[in-house]
Amino acid sequence: MSVYENEIRAIPLPYRVWGAEQIDEQSLAQMNAAMRLPISVAGALMPDAHVGYGLPIGGVLATEDAVIPYAVGVDIACRVRLSVFPQSPIVIKQKAGQFKNALIENTRFGAGKIWGKHERAEHDVLDDPDWTATRFLASLKDKAYEQLGTSGSGNHFVDWGSLRLEQDDEQLGLKAGEYLALLSHSGSRGVGFKIANHYSEVAMKLHPNLDKAVRHLAWLPLDWNEGQEYWIAMELAGRFAAANHEVIHKRVAKAVGLKPLYSVENHHNFAWKERIPAPSGFAEPDREVIVHRKGATPAGKGVMGFIPGSMADPGFLVRGKGVIESLNSAAHGAGRQMSRTAALKSITKTERDRYLKERDVTLIGAGLDESPQAYKPIEVVIAAQSDLIEIIGKFKPVMVRMDGTGSKAED
Repeated sequence: MSVYENEIRAIPLPYRVWGAEQIDEQSLAQMNAAMRLPISVAGALMPDAHVGYGLPIGGVLATEDAVIPYAVGVDIACRVRLSVFPQSPIVIKQKAGQFKNALIENTRFGAGKIWGKHERAEHDVLDDPDWTATRFLASLKDKAYEQLGTSGSGNHFVDWGSLRLEQDDEQLGLKAGEYLALLSHSGSRGVGFKIANHYSEVAMKLHPNLDKAVRHLAWLPLDWNEGQEYWIAMELAGRFAAANHEVIHKRVAKAVGLKPLYSVENHHNFAWKERIPAPSGFAEPDREVIVHRKGATPAGKGVMGFIPGSMADPGFLVRGKGVIESLNSAAHGAGRQMSRTAALKSITKTERDRYLKERDVTLIGAGLDESPQAYKPIEVVIAAQSDLIEIIGKFKPVMVRMDGTGSKAED
């Protein structure tokens, strides 16, 4: 079907759901709506799924010759990065003051937060020629410079913790054992937010007659100038997000005088050009599609990734198994089981702090809407996708830095 058509399908295309018993009806309704788009060709829903903007968080959507800004998300290229150090995690408690100061002095959290003029980092991403690809991108470069090496609000974090590997892993070059680790979660900050909003508005204006049920899933054909511009902007936001994490990890690690043995990272709000098996009748055995992962981790065969839990629950270093029914994807976290509003109304500070104390976690910042009780049990989410990933290591948070304002953020 042509990308120029606006009429949606009467019945959604079929798609696989992992962990359906953990997923609410509204998230399923959002995914069903996405699968009615004329450009949709395949989809999948991960076990951490919950309601998002347009496409549910945990939704994976393959489209033909078009990209959907809101199916990528407002925090373009939000990602997780894990750095593993040769030291024992015991040093976090032994030098608690030093490790705490490393987080406080070398991170900035919250919407709009920037580094001062004499504190800003330098990175090759600031010299990327794509900042001059369009006038719009050029207007964002100063914002990028100010926010490079900062984290957002909501569920964004920088954690010290321990990573346990039960066996040697040749791909990682690590022996079995317990390691000191640094884990971060954030995205492309104000740069990605402005790109998302700008091109979402462009897409909706280009499809004024699109059914209101899927208005926020308006798309940009990749053979249109607008689609090509968004793709350049999205990929630049991806490189900026990666640089953002690199700066954070270098600064925090340097503050405690350490260098990592190994690092792994992955986007989970992004779109990729990938090849999937074509339906019968196609001349080629596979075809190129645009795979949107809105809060989903790439899990192609042999691809390393990390799936965090909550501020007090474990996360998992994983290797993808390459299951095509999931579009080579897995969950990106535990996923919310309670909205932010519901969490603020029902979870007390005493209850949250008791949960943290029982697990020996030190918390710096964070609103009650990020309480562990607001999230699905991570072990249940991981178990629901055992066919998609192999668990390589288990991360335990020890010292957690988050934004203390409780501001709303999208995963």
